[in-house]
Amino acid sequence: MPKFLTKGPPALIPRLILLVTTLCLASAVFAEDQEETTTTQLTVAVAECPPFVIIENGQYTGLAVYLWERIGSELGHSWNYVEYPLSGLLKAIESSDQTNLADVGISCTSVTAEREELIDFSHSFNETYTAIAVRQTTLWSAVTEFFSSPQVLKAIFIVLGVAVLIGFIFFLLEHKTNKKLFSSSSKIGRMIETTIIGLMFVTSGPIRFYRFKTLTARILSTVLTISSTFLIAAVTAVLASSFTLNAMKTEVKTLDDLRDLQVGALAASTSSAFLKVHGVKHQTRPDLDTLVNDLDSGELDAIVSDAAFLSYRINQGKQQGKFKSLTVLPYELEAQNILKEDSTLREGINRALLTERMQRDWRAKLLEYLGE
Repeated sequence: MPKFLTKGPPALIPRLILLVTTLCLASAVFAEDQEETTTTQLTVAVAECPPFVIIENGQYTGLAVYLWERIGSELGHSWNYVEYPLSGLLKAIESSDQTNLADVGISCTSVTAEREELIDFSHSFNETYTAIAVRQTTLWSAVTEFFSSPQVLKAIFIVLGVAVLIGFIFFLLEHKTNKKLFSSSSKIGRMIETTIIGLMFVTSGPIRFYRFKTLTARILSTVLTISSTFLIAAVTAVLASSFTLNAMKTEVKTLDDLRDLQVGALAASTSSAFLKVHGVKHQTRPDLDTLVNDLDSGELDAIVSDAAFLSYRINQGKQQGKFKSLTVLPYELEAQNILKEDSTLREGINRALLTERMQRDWRAKLLEYLGE
């Protein structure tokens, strides 16, 4: 069986690149001419990695599968697909035993020096970058998130609790002698009056000491007027902090903007490693679905991953009526480059890749899967 791509020294090795990989075979096949190799039945390893390789009910679709089938047919090859889990394909690539490798591998992998020693990589067919996804904040969602914030809810409960306590104390002192402040004859009316009086003090309202009849109430009102100033200052600080934090979620533009947010990334991913290198604390999730769902539910403020993965998963969810407020920000945290190698034997596939990328059908596929 033929090997299409052979190695040459890379001019540039990127951290992550989405590509078709051609796996190692016996060196004897290099002597075969190209006409003979086009009739060979190939084994093509596929590892699910949406939107590049999608496996559903035994059917293989996605951007990488689409490109391979176009290129393979153009070059006159026939093939059989063999499924691998992505981790299994990576282990096979990194294994010292190369005898059972498939002829061609289709997935998304990180290019490392160790893998470059064992297999060959084609030109990339999609230049991508590490991106940030966040929830878009409308005026209504900003208000609802603000008032549903734990800090804001705690501040509100403290204010209400203190107001009820103060109002109840004044009720005990004044309700028999002060008909101006406690004029209602019903229980509900008295409860409302009590709460209003307490809130007036907590918020430095217009009630003055001379409105009370008893000396104890007048002294208490003076003390509370002074102390309420400190309570208001503390509550205002909490509310301002929460409002500022909510505003930051919609103004993420750089890596530094993530440092005060709840950030998520895939476990053992290049995105997680990227965040660690730059000192950004983050949580990890086992898969992309969990990561995106936690962002949508508000458990996370932002997630960092490959732009293509994020765009595909969010667009897919929107088609199902989910993730309506999620968006991938148009900022590149880390650009992904193209792997360049020199070899005449890889010319066929690389030329076909470049040709296919110029076709309308390819641009339509990008729009279908990535919305771009």
